[in-house]
Amino acid sequence: MKLVTSILLLAAFAAHAFGADTPSDRFVGYRARVREVLDWRAAQVKPDDPKTAGLPGIAAKLARHEDAAWCSAQVVELMKAPSGDMFWMFPCVSIAYLGRDQLTPEAKAAMRRAWREYMPLRGDTENHWAMYYTSLYLMAELWPNEPGETWFSGKSSAENLAEAKAYLISWMDLATTVGQGEYDCTHYLGEYCIPMLYLATWAKDPEMRQRGRMMLDWILADYAIDTLNGAYVGAHARTDDRQVLEKWNGLSSFFGWLFLDNCPAPAGYGGWGIFFAAAASASDYTLPEVIYRLGTDRAGPYLSREHKRTRHRWRNSDVRNAPVYKQTYVTRDYAVGSDQGGMLQPIQQHSWDVTWAVADPRGVHNTMFSMHPHVSIDEMQMYFTEFPDWMPTLVTLQNKPSYDKEDKLLGGSEFEQVCQDHDTIVALYDIRPGTKYEQVNGFFSKDLVRLEEDASGWIFAQGGNAYLAYRPLAPYEWRPIAAGGKRLVSPHRRNGTILQVAAAHEFASWDAFKAAIRALPLTVALEPKPKVTFKTLRGHTMVCAYGETPQIDGKPVDFAKWPLFESPYLHADVGSRKLRMTHGRLEHVVDFNTLTVTDRVTQP
Repeated sequence: MKLVTSILLLAAFAAHAFGADTPSDRFVGYRARVREVLDWRAAQVKPDDPKTAGLPGIAAKLARHEDAAWCSAQVVELMKAPSGDMFWMFPCVSIAYLGRDQLTPEAKAAMRRAWREYMPLRGDTENHWAMYYTSLYLMAELWPNEPGETWFSGKSSAENLAEAKAYLISWMDLATTVGQGEYDCTHYLGEYCIPMLYLATWAKDPEMRQRGRMMLDWILADYAIDTLNGAYVGAHARTDDRQVLEKWNGLSSFFGWLFLDNCPAPAGYGGWGIFFAAAASASDYTLPEVIYRLGTDRAGPYLSREHKRTRHRWRNSDVRNAPVYKQTYVTRDYAVGSDQGGMLQPIQQHSWDVTWAVADPRGVHNTMFSMHPHVSIDEMQMYFTEFPDWMPTLVTLQNKPSYDKEDKLLGGSEFEQVCQDHDTIVALYDIRPGTKYEQVNGFFSKDLVRLEEDASGWIFAQGGNAYLAYRPLAPYEWRPIAAGGKRLVSPHRRNGTILQVAAAHEFASWDAFKAAIRALPLTVALEPKPKVTFKTLRGHTMVCAYGETPQIDGKPVDFAKWPLFESPYLHADVGSRKLRMTHGRLEHVVDFNTLTVTDRVTQP
């Protein structure tokens, strides 16, 4: 009833303010897309070939309330030999809850037996723990008052419930005070959205149900503010070798398609998207109107600043969770985003880029950036507890094949420092002698409209309606990339990149843009440390020296005052546990101090 009332109230306002496309219209569209996902996955199942079903096929069929007897038989079979960790647990939760009134007693008993005899690992990352503890919490609620010998953990239902609840609340406290450790992940966004939707949909405890709903609002707002036509842009704690180039091609775009309806759905609906859709079929959760609006209806360019943190550091650091300072500048034609550089996350960090808008993102590499291809045992030991001897090799066998490659385009570096002012990036590198790869890799897309090396030292390019000026600070050479495009390789330890972006419509011509860039005051020094003094197209003077706090217009960047969220749309202080979302006259406040959500339409 609350959902319906909210939709009707917002519909009345939105119908007046935005025209015919109302929240209730969009809710109908959202539900249709949920059905599309489930219909597609259910259609993949061939009754005479159980391999086509698996846990996703069973979940899809149960969500559609079809073939319950067949689903039950498949559950009995699959529970005979479980395999996997939390990625086995959360699909089981979906099936257990969707099948409460559909599965046979034999199927339910098989699943209960599996959760006694099979021990799934807890994992070692933030998304692993969100999935593990949410799954454990919901199964403990589903099977209450049972002794420890009936659980793989050896703990009773009450003990499992208490442990899981305590972890989830502590994680929510951390995320809403100093930010997520696995912040803005292009794939792992789903591994947070799915368990939070589970809590919002199936938790019996009203507090945990409310926490799940509020955390889902928080995460989706954090995603929407950093999107360009549904594609996740800027810096990420974790992305992958594919999506770092083809910005749309990942699970995060599933949520852009599902909630914002402004990009195509990724292949197979992102894989894990099946389980979000399965839970959504039973849930009354809907995206708050403010989040939809901030993701799709921007009044003009805006700057978003965010405070995040590193994941837990176990050694090689005096700080357990170092702060991460993110900013993203978004226009209708492009977005430029960054963190401050350094070793903020292991393996899959992406520190900065520009992403330009394209009409159809499928197969398009609509981005430009540079990075140091860093490989380090120290990095591994800072963030992982495993023995160091085999970790680099092991990592490459765990879906991170590029980690120890000279030509990689993914990963952070302790020798990189990034400074951003609006649509200008200065990235400096001071690579320690003896480091495995003493070079900088710059990515130049196959989809650039233009690419010109200018006698001034600037490299001019165009992607979509974005004009790009890339200035390497040291000599370089070009090497082809197998997937298309080419790599700028600059084999010098003291190095850097300047990137200035602008919209094509800001200039009378391509030549006018180039002339404007050439005229910008610029001084560069690489010895004894890299240093750049640059007056940007926006008229701001950036002074960036490696190892020193950057200055904008003569003032040091004050990281101590960096907000949890600050933009025209998201507002939160560090430590606040409270996020205020605004768009025009709409306001949506998520307050973890009081566990309340407040919606209102302000007076004109």
